[in-house]
Amino acid sequence: MTCSSSRSLFRFGLLGACILAVAATTWPVPADAQDANALRSRHTSLRDKFATNQFGRPLALESAQSSGDLKGDVYAVVDHPFAAVQQSLSSPEHWCDILILHLNVKRCKVAAGGKMLSVNVGRRFDQPLEDAYLFDLAYKVSATSADYLQVQLTADEGPMNTRDFRIVVEAIGVDARRSMLHMSYAYGYGMTARLAMQAYLATVGRDKVGFTVLEQKPDGKPVYRGGVLGLLERNTMRYYLAIDAYLAAHALPAGEQTERRLREWYSSTERYAPQLREMEQADYLDMKRKEIKRQHAG
Repeated sequence: MTCSSSRSLFRFGLLGACILAVAATTWPVPADAQDANALRSRHTSLRDKFATNQFGRPLALESAQSSGDLKGDVYAVVDHPFAAVQQSLSSPEHWCDILILHLNVKRCKVAAGGKMLSVNVGRRFDQPLEDAYLFDLAYKVSATSADYLQVQLTADEGPMNTRDFRIVVEAIGVDARRSMLHMSYAYGYGMTARLAMQAYLATVGRDKVGFTVLEQKPDGKPVYRGGVLGLLERNTMRYYLAIDAYLAAHALPAGEQTERRLREWYSSTERYAPQLREMEQADYLDMKRKEIKRQHAG
């Protein structure tokens, strides 16, 4: 498939990474323990943002752009014990159930004995798989212990001259009933992708905004971040909310989980309708039920 329209790049906001820096210590410490301690420190530093923000939940979103890379980070406290989060996010099959919730993901299949996810991404409506873009994500549980989890999904190349798609999700327990999640989402881009972004933002993406509040108007209404970083923030949130929806349904009987995940994802995006609304609920549910049926059919 050739991705030629200005919308092509933005059919699949996949994949990002952020490595937390940790201070050197006199005594050697295992890498996963360092990462767990870094995430605990981040939890402490974000307490004020978790308590008061525009999301109505303990959640913080950050975005950054360099000369050739985009990266978004979501930090959130969820009402699920760490053991449940660890079980939910440590399986490649579960990740396919997560990714398919996104509007642009048309199918996800586990491949290479669980080491790869084969993902089709496309337009925000029902379409044949041959019209969607196919790429493979390397799947790895890079750290797992009694109090820390890190999962990575990576792809070296993507459509429209994008590169280094990366998702890193890490988690720690906050207390017996809650966990903290950190999801990083990033990709690099070249000239072709830069031109596609400029064309998209000048046309169909012109009025779309992200979540970061840049200022307040005289009437008190917020002015949200737009442009490339606004685009990044929208896709970062869509994928985080897919994880959150999966966790919300994980404890239900197997026959009830799929429908709960779909409805949970849609209702979560509706909480942020100015940024995330793309279609009506009935259209989303109809499209995703068909795509999930196709995914399970093989």
